[in-house]
Amino acid sequence: MTASDMVLTPQGLRFAGRLIPCAIGKTGVTARKREGDGATPAGLHRITGLWYRPDRLPRLAPWARPIGPADLWCDAPDDPAYNRHARAPLAASHEKLRRADPLYDLILVTDWNAAGVPGAGSAIFLHQWRRPRFGTEGCIAFARRDLLWLASRAAPGTRLIVRASSLPKYPNPA
Repeated sequence: MTASDMVLTPQGLRFAGRLIPCAIGKTGVTARKREGDGATPAGLHRITGLWYRPDRLPRLAPWARPIGPADLWCDAPDDPAYNRHARAPLAASHEKLRRADPLYDLILVTDWNAAGVPGAGSAIFLHQWRRPRFGTEGCIAFARRDLLWLASRAAPGTRLIVRASSLPKYPNPA
């Protein structure tokens, strides 16, 4: 572990000398991630992308990509685009990256299941939370100000360490 690693702890995410409150998957952390299980996957992950809504936020880093109306993320295990960025129109199941709510105004993408193994889980992002400690579908979520701080300091390849013992010491309601 290095000082530049993001480490999920039971108290929050530790990064660059700060401990940041966060929410994890509504069913906790798992070593056996499956599509739709509501769990955050344990393991060593890397930050591979940064997406932002240019109509709502400034570009926080040179490597950030703008989210447009046609940007999607495929979550259909039987589709060749599974767990990858896609563009509309897409007949397969997907998430819209440009949402009406602010949850995906800023997204740090992880390399979870980068090979696209069918059913192993997709779209594990760091994004804004719905409300404090509200469980996610598997992502790690933060208050907007904390997410902005993270995104301005993370770089491609930043390590994210999630241990199975990273269960929070607070209830994580769905």
